[in-house]
Amino acid sequence: MSAQYLPVLFAFMGAIGFMAVMLGLNHLLGPKPKAALTPAVKFEPFECGVPALQRDNRRRISVKYYLVAILFVMFDLEAVLLYPWAVLYRELGLFGLVELVVFLISLVVGLIYAWRKGALEWQ
Repeated sequence: MSAQYLPVLFAFMGAIGFMAVMLGLNHLLGPKPKAALTPAVKFEPFECGVPALQRDNRRRISVKYYLVAILFVMFDLEAVLLYPWAVLYRELGLFGLVELVVFLISLVVGLIYAWRKGALEWQ
């Protein structure tokens, strides 16, 4: 193995070791619930301030939220590509320019498709 990768290996091993030590200490020193005296509700996950006894208050989430998330990821990836491209523009030359234009055209086509399908309309 090359010596230049040893610091990365040590950092990775240190992180794994730290995680193992913290989990072990939590298991050894943490409070232990008495199962006979604790109601079963206490072992259920607590989420968003909703008491576990109120199961009928769960609502369906509209598909629009997922569609907006997909569109966000799509255009976020565009920004992630544009930053390094702008830094390396002179080195990439004409090939890099053509590659970026093709990518941007595909994103614009996707945006037009989403717009025509009404994905950007919130009702």
